[in-house]
Amino acid sequence: MKKITHLLLAITLLMVLAACGSEEDNANKLVIYSPNSEDIINTIIPMFEQETGIEVELVSAGTGELLKRIETEAGNPNGDIMFGGSKAQMLGNGDLFEKYTSKNDDNMLEGHQNVGGFLTPYGADGSVILVNTDLIGDIEINGYEDLLNPELKGKIAAADPASSSSAFAQLTNMLLAMGGDYTSEEGWNYVEELVKNLDGKVASGSGNVHKGVADGEYTVGLTYEDPALSYVRDGAPVEVIYPEEGTVFLDAGVEIIKDAQHLDNAKAFVDFIASEKAQTAFGQELTIRSLGKDVEIADFKKPLEEINVIEEDEEYVEENRNEIIDMYKDVFTSAQE
Repeated sequence: MKKITHLLLAITLLMVLAACGSEEDNANKLVIYSPNSEDIINTIIPMFEQETGIEVELVSAGTGELLKRIETEAGNPNGDIMFGGSKAQMLGNGDLFEKYTSKNDDNMLEGHQNVGGFLTPYGADGSVILVNTDLIGDIEINGYEDLLNPELKGKIAAADPASSSSAFAQLTNMLLAMGGDYTSEEGWNYVEELVKNLDGKVASGSGNVHKGVADGEYTVGLTYEDPALSYVRDGAPVEVIYPEEGTVFLDAGVEIIKDAQHLDNAKAFVDFIASEKAQTAFGQELTIRSLGKDVEIADFKKPLEEINVIEEDEEYVEENRNEIIDMYKDVFTSAQE
């Protein structure tokens, strides 16, 4: 009888210890949803883990897909952090995120600090054209107008603005650059002609755009500066073109998912992203533009003063996002007929 009692006590003790260990492991965890490039993920996440001892579980997908997932999981989320995606897109989904302002918010440039009480901008990314220098030949690419060249038909990589934040940013960028605003006939006529030159080809996600160009599957691609510059830095046969008609740079943000299971760890991540250490990494090691004060940029980044930068009307885009996407869908459908 004593042996059975001792055995039961031992089993109970093991179960308690296992439960405690499980709770401790769970407390030391952070689940991050991110559409960011591998370059950002492979640099920033290990830095955060080393700095805090918190173990990160990463879920990578497109911005639209991740937002739908967060919405579906509302009330009982599996994720704690949304790391990436344009500020405009996140501001339109504020009800999905917790209110939190980083203790390091003052480290960020004026005009790029906490927005709406829940969004912390950490970097700026521009819409660019990525060219495969082995394939382009004598075709000259200086801006959007050059993409209408019939020789490029079916050779342009682009993603769907309805599901990709970078593709949507490209759409609003080209409307602004080619038409002066988001509703002009000139801008939408350009989009229609460009869609015809895509020849029905739409990449399944933003990652497949820049990868397709770098791998030689496409001659040019409509992508964003961060992953495009990483290929240049690493010696791939590509060139980054900033549209001569104008390039929009948009802030990317990090947010805590509402009802996050690891709230304290999520706050620690937001604080880390806005820290001098992380912002220096964005400016010096990575290809996204840092938003930290007094952070110098790496030599492989073209100075902003050498780029024709145009300003997005963020309020208009946020309020009319669905209408812009619906218009694009109509244009795309009619171009296939």
